[in-house]
Amino acid sequence: MSAQANAAPVIIKKKKVIAGGGHHGGAWKVAYADFVTAMMAFFMLMWLLNATTEQQRKGIADYFSPTIPINRVSGGGNGAFGGESIFSEMTLPKNGTGATAPHSSMEDQARGASGTAEGEKNAEQEAFEVVEALLMGRGGETMVMENALKHIVTRITDEGLVIELFELEDTPLFKEGKDEPAQLLKDLAAVIAELAKTVTNRIAIGGHVRSDPVVLAQSVVWERSARRADQMRHLLEDVSINTKRVHRVTGHADRSLAVRDPMARRNNRIEVILLRDIKRN
Repeated sequence: MSAQANAAPVIIKKKKVIAGGGHHGGAWKVAYADFVTAMMAFFMLMWLLNATTEQQRKGIADYFSPTIPINRVSGGGNGAFGGESIFSEMTLPKNGTGATAPHSSMEDQARGASGTAEGEKNAEQEAFEVVEALLMGRGGETMVMENALKHIVTRITDEGLVIELFELEDTPLFKEGKDEPAQLLKDLAAVIAELAKTVTNRIAIGGHVRSDPVVLAQSVVWERSARRADQMRHLLEDVSINTKRVHRVTGHADRSLAVRDPMARRNNRIEVILLRDIKRN
């Protein structure tokens, strides 16, 4: 009895455990951090849009564009590396990347053969990219002065490398009301001619003009666009571009506008196209 009387009393404590580590668990901190990060990215995007030119924004977009290598020959068919490619004429009949040889065989069609060696296509594409980079300064250096660079837009299409020269409100390509080239166009033509000498592709020139006011009794947009395209041909030939390389000179009038407003100066432009070398059988 004495031993039990002297024993220490047993005390039982009940501890209430709150799941989540306290008030609301702290998940709000993660949500707030995500919100701050998103706002920072948003303001950086707004700053970039305001602080860069159209050409620089295109360069940034090209840098982040994903490039997924695709094997032109799919496996699973008869023979080693046989089968039907996603580029075949039967698989993608509307794409234009299937067989294009006039009398290509079924085997050629299944492999997407086009009558041109793949190595030649890649070499031509790389040559266009080099010319584009030298013109636009994608590699850090450009042959065009910074004030003239904002008059140029380039793009690589199925037809070839398109170099578009366009007017701005304060800097026209031709003297006001005339078809005489301004000094800006002469300088740009000299640069384009030097770059065009690095390849042997044929050249196409197209002239585009803005619409005339409706009050005019007779519109001369067709004649004006054709004359301006021909003036560009003369500028290129004057700086030693071989006349045989000029494949066509076209006046497009105001039928292909660059902006919605048909009378905007941005519609006054000249396109110089380094055409792809299509081999015909």
